[in-house]
Amino acid sequence: MAQDPTTLTATEAAALIRSRKLSAAELAEACLDRVRRREPEVEAWAHIDPDRVRAAARAADAVAPRSALHGIPFGVKDVIDSADLPTEYGSEIFAGNRPSQDAACIAKMKAAGAVLMGKTVSTEFATYRPGKTRNPVNAGHTPGGSSSGSAAAVGDRMVPIAFGNQTAGSLIRPAAYCGVCALKPTFGTVDLGGILALENSFDTLGYMARSFDDIAAFYGIVRGVAMPPVPDTLPRPPRIGVLANFNTDVTEAPSREAVARAATRLGSLGASVGDVRLPDTYASLPATHATILNVGLSRNLGEIYRTNGNRISERLRGMIEDGLACPPDRLAAAVDHAERCRRGINTVFGDWDVFLCPSAPGEAPEGLGTTGNPIFQLAWTLMHLPCATVPFGLGPRGLPVGVQIIGREGEDETVLRIAKWLHTRQ
Repeated sequence: MAQDPTTLTATEAAALIRSRKLSAAELAEACLDRVRRREPEVEAWAHIDPDRVRAAARAADAVAPRSALHGIPFGVKDVIDSADLPTEYGSEIFAGNRPSQDAACIAKMKAAGAVLMGKTVSTEFATYRPGKTRNPVNAGHTPGGSSSGSAAAVGDRMVPIAFGNQTAGSLIRPAAYCGVCALKPTFGTVDLGGILALENSFDTLGYMARSFDDIAAFYGIVRGVAMPPVPDTLPRPPRIGVLANFNTDVTEAPSREAVARAATRLGSLGASVGDVRLPDTYASLPATHATILNVGLSRNLGEIYRTNGNRISERLRGMIEDGLACPPDRLAAAVDHAERCRRGINTVFGDWDVFLCPSAPGEAPEGLGTTGNPIFQLAWTLMHLPCATVPFGLGPRGLPVGVQIIGREGEDETVLRIAKWLHTRQ
């Protein structure tokens, strides 16, 4: 075909594969060629085996389509177990580690006829120490984290879709920094077997792509519920609550302006738009999140800390040590606070369908020593709510800026529909 296949969204490419106007092998080869040309600068991949990719693509071409993403290459964050490739969790401690079987999410994608492209770079144990990946728009800036490689690979068109995950801000923030769409679904909707656990009460698998139709298809396969393309229209004008007192002290001009432009655009499309103020008790959710997360790290990474503490970053050691030293009453108070806020969140929503706020404080920070601030995700991760980032233009430094749509627990499809409505009409 004349068009570069890497410019297609996953669902566009899958439709061409079904009609035999494009083969899975051609798409895979185009992606591999893109990797060859761009990986030296972006460094999104932890492990990739071109021969395995080609073999899987040929196998997909040899059978009838099995799903909406049959023949589509997908990336996998390197904290998700894979039998075909090493899983190293972003740490030298697990160099060469070979799990015996695929994580449940990879198994679902393979059964659907999708093609495992490779393992994307993660920060150290999906926490804060950066990996090698650079922002694909400007290599002097961070791609975000911890799903660094997945965001960069999708943003640079090396692969159409990729898995990330989120325990703090690990999915939405890097997607925003790299200019791609992403969904962190409602907590607990899919099997997390084979994914590195950090805090079991809010770890969530997530999805990155360049369109929300792609994300719906991707999520549907893993969830086991076939999802049709996201409707291009809404059954009624949505009600959008703009969070007026949410981390305003760290919101930089590019994000503030993007949210204002998004609100204006949504209003021009017929949405009801107004300000919402979170109750004061929600302001301390980041501290509550940190307490619960650090105790979870001490449980899930405690053995690594005991046997290899000198080989993990100082910041991660400090988080684990804080969790180990946490008094039971402090943890109980944090858990109670989180549960009270969860019970009250529908009251906060009131008549609003979704909330609108920044996806990150601003453009991706300069330098590779930090992955940015997860402050705009902590509350929603802790609350178990679905949220999506919508790419919404560029900031003054030419880097992507995203706006975030947050929905009620279980209303993932509402989030996807409104996110697509805005994404395709900006």
